[in-house]
Amino acid sequence: MKTFAMDHKQAVRAAMLARRSSQPDAERMALSRRIQKRILALPSVAQAREVLLYAPVRGEVDTDMLRDALWKRGVRVLLPRCRPHEAGCLDLHRVTCVGELGSGKYGIPEPDPAVCELIEAAQPDVAIVPGVAFDRTGARLGMGGGFYDRLLARMPETAAIAPAFGFQLLDEVPSDTWDRRMHFIVTESETIEVAS
Repeated sequence: MKTFAMDHKQAVRAAMLARRSSQPDAERMALSRRIQKRILALPSVAQAREVLLYAPVRGEVDTDMLRDALWKRGVRVLLPRCRPHEAGCLDLHRVTCVGELGSGKYGIPEPDPAVCELIEAAQPDVAIVPGVAFDRTGARLGMGGGFYDRLLARMPETAAIAPAFGFQLLDEVPSDTWDRRMHFIVTESETIEVAS
């Protein structure tokens, strides 16, 4: 695996974030629905008993339909919360309704620890993972804090699925040895199963 200069990662990240933020809301929502339908059709998701989701921000693929469908099926839904006083680490909490979310670090909705059960040593069947850019080898470029790379390293058996708009799929994403690869990348028009 190549090691990329940090400035190259930052340039790709900046370009992709600008592209994502320029997408009209109506288009983002329509494409998000198509992506979520494709994710729900995956056997690993259909059979899952516990799923890690993210709360979308800043133009990310929406997860509301996915979340609601999982709750309706009786699936345990986990969402991440930044660990206080430990930079770059996420704790997972079980969330049973939207009202259990509050404003968290970086403006991302997070589970309220006063009402949401902390799931120690969580090993969900599936993790739905946000990102800025992806490629067909499963490489993922995130926001640069390494939060999800650290989290996924603790969950080796969990299937990592990345929802992505088609334009987020690049020929090659800059990645390093510590970056965790996705098992599936799902866009509005295709589902890519990454060869292991």
